[in-house]
Amino acid sequence: MSVYIIAQLKFTRSELYDRYQARFMDVFKKFRGKLLVADADPVVLEGEWPRDKVVIMEFPDDATAKEFQNSPEYREIAVDRKAGADAIVLAVRGL
Repeated sequence: MSVYIIAQLKFTRSELYDRYQARFMDVFKKFRGKLLVADADPVVLEGEWPRDKVVIMEFPDDATAKEFQNSPEYREIAVDRKAGADAIVLAVRGL
């Protein structure tokens, strides 16, 4: 069953987030994931949304998603993401 990681980001230090983003794809491509959405200008249809960007990634299963999140390569670059953006990150299972 596919697993999706959804990140909602509010930038706090764009230069650090940009450094993370520059290194992201080299790490991500090792984990059989698909980058489905990376939208820095989403349209809010209802309610309040005080964020700057939405990212949605698809993985073939929960184990692969966890392998990506917990990998030394991702944890190394995630330091810049955490310093550069306040994030809400969810893992959800597909149907």
